[in-house]
Amino acid sequence: MKESATFHIIEREEWKKLNIDSIAPLSSNELEELKGLNDQISIKDVEEVYIPIVHVLDVYLKNYEQLQAKKNNFLKRETRQKPYIIGIAGSVAVGKSTTARLLQMMLSRVYKDKSVEMITTDGFLYPNKILSEKGIMNRKGFPESYDMQQLISFLREVKNGKSSVVSPVYSHESYDIVEGEEHVLEQPDILIVEGINVLQLPANQQIYISDFFDFSIFVDAEAELIEKWYLERFGLLLGTAFKKPGNYYYSYAQGNREEAFEMARGVWKTVNLKNLKEYISPTKNRAELIIHKTDHHYIDQLLLKKY
Repeated sequence: MKESATFHIIEREEWKKLNIDSIAPLSSNELEELKGLNDQISIKDVEEVYIPIVHVLDVYLKNYEQLQAKKNNFLKRETRQKPYIIGIAGSVAVGKSTTARLLQMMLSRVYKDKSVEMITTDGFLYPNKILSEKGIMNRKGFPESYDMQQLISFLREVKNGKSSVVSPVYSHESYDIVEGEEHVLEQPDILIVEGINVLQLPANQQIYISDFFDFSIFVDAEAELIEKWYLERFGLLLGTAFKKPGNYYYSYAQGNREEAFEMARGVWKTVNLKNLKEYISPTKNRAELIIHKTDHHYIDQLLLKKY
């Protein structure tokens, strides 16, 4: 096992030996439904990579529950279990959404008596109208494009066990917040929060989003690979979802394909790559676990924080 100053660096061949349950808690069909458009993940990945991750999460979760019980006992307060919150960060197109959905299903199977929910921070982007008014439509996804105060208030209410907590809904078809639609969260036992910004430091707030996390994961890969995956996904969407009238990218799906890809390459370079280098990648060492990917979304290495 290699070491860094703060992480145990574990190669996949070593990591997979930590799997003490040889059978994946989901079928190939279920896994297919969870995958993103161009994510390449298999039952073998689940068995060799994700089951050991669930074992790690189990260790942290049990310690969390014991700490909560002992703390309440010390304070002579009634024990009220607060939700365990897992943050999952990483670039656009790196596969963090698939990781979040997969872990949600696996944890639901492992903890049959617990409610496991998932949200994405996309719902806390400012509506396009506000982004346009602020003159930052071209910085969508950057820290200033999120209503951080609303996101922090949401997480605070969830962590404090409020019975029903609502959040806005984002549509990847309209590329905007859906007006009048809400997602209601009913006191989950485990909540997975997925988004590019979940480990970022706020500009003005004294409380960080990550202050509410009990465990955090960063899905990592080289920028050149992520660009390749981003463009592959864009090409798949051009032939499917973007063809629906009303979709934000509908005009590109109907027009010249090379011009559409030229636009996508421009968006990657001026928005996504810039955001990755300046705001996303610098946060990865704040995670408890880094999942590193190589070609074809192959996970070759995992970095687990020492302390």
